[in-house]
Amino acid sequence: MKASLTLFERSLQLVRYPEHLQHPSWQAWDAADEYIIEYLQERPEHSKATGLRIYNDDFGALTCWFAEQRPTWISDSYVALRSCLANLAFNNMAPEQISFSSSLDTITAPTDLVLLKIPKTTALLEQQLIDLQDSVGPHTLIIAGGKANAIQKSTLALFEKYLGVTTTSLAKKKARLIFCHPTGKLKHRSPYPTQWFSESPKFQLSNHANVFARQQLDIGARFMLQHLPKANGKTLIDLGCGNGVLGLSILHKYPEAKVIFVDESYMAVASAKENVQHNLPDALPRCEFLVSNCLDEFLNQTEHRSVDIVLCNPPFHQQNAITDHIALQMFSDAKKALVDGGELIVVGNRHLDYPIKLKRMFRSVSATANNQKFSIFTALK
Repeated sequence: MKASLTLFERSLQLVRYPEHLQHPSWQAWDAADEYIIEYLQERPEHSKATGLRIYNDDFGALTCWFAEQRPTWISDSYVALRSCLANLAFNNMAPEQISFSSSLDTITAPTDLVLLKIPKTTALLEQQLIDLQDSVGPHTLIIAGGKANAIQKSTLALFEKYLGVTTTSLAKKKARLIFCHPTGKLKHRSPYPTQWFSESPKFQLSNHANVFARQQLDIGARFMLQHLPKANGKTLIDLGCGNGVLGLSILHKYPEAKVIFVDESYMAVASAKENVQHNLPDALPRCEFLVSNCLDEFLNQTEHRSVDIVLCNPPFHQQNAITDHIALQMFSDAKKALVDGGELIVVGNRHLDYPIKLKRMFRSVSATANNQKFSIFTALK
């Protein structure tokens, strides 16, 4: 992995978290990070800006570079938080210099300068622009960066709608910057969380802006719902829970089951909790909600108890990179969390080689259901 970001005769050592699972060709910053740094370094007057905020800094490159300005870091990703903390440590920077917040936190303190990496989810960008309305004004400069091909007219229209006059830079190394000068007069209510109803059972599902399959049930979860395991009296982890529809269905179907909802997205875990509270409030004592990279936080508990079943619909992307390292850590962590004889139940696209990887870790693996697009595998510890 390329680990040294060098600009203006200054170097930072940067890694992705977790470092040992990353591909050697990946790096922990991109051309948009470099473009933002270069723009500001050439305009030293911005170093005096107060209330610096940095949004969606996936691996901490911007936060480390501008740490002396004591920025507020905002993201929906627990993995991004761990990456940022790791990179501050690698560069001998005190984490106390940074104020860490999730995308669920309300921040109203005024800011002169906002640095924002364009997130993959447009709804998250929209929510963050709405959140900024209460703390920006004509004195504020917002600089957003991203891949040039990801910055569309619709992206600029969001900035114009929620904040004010918006322009763009020329493309550089396939990255582009957005400059926004808020009026401080625009006020819009958030359209999030989004709500819709599942079919059977009929739950009203609330989805914060960054939740996967925010607008409808994703087809992998739909297939899994048709093949839920027998779980009465058992403890189950809904790993990568999203809005919690799988765990919610287990709680409904098995009144003595316990479910631990785990996701690396703060908005996902908040959505899952709200959905249990709204649809099955009596089941809350049978639930836990945990923001974590895979099962790191669960396994790091002083005396974590073993569970009977882990349900998992693994992602195969980290930001814009296609990868199976998240799925592999999910499988490995699930094995550590399960009792002997416990089951990991995985749904995935049929073209993925999950069975090969599962057979290396578990004593038996069987395909329990298939359709044209997905397979469900049960791995026995």
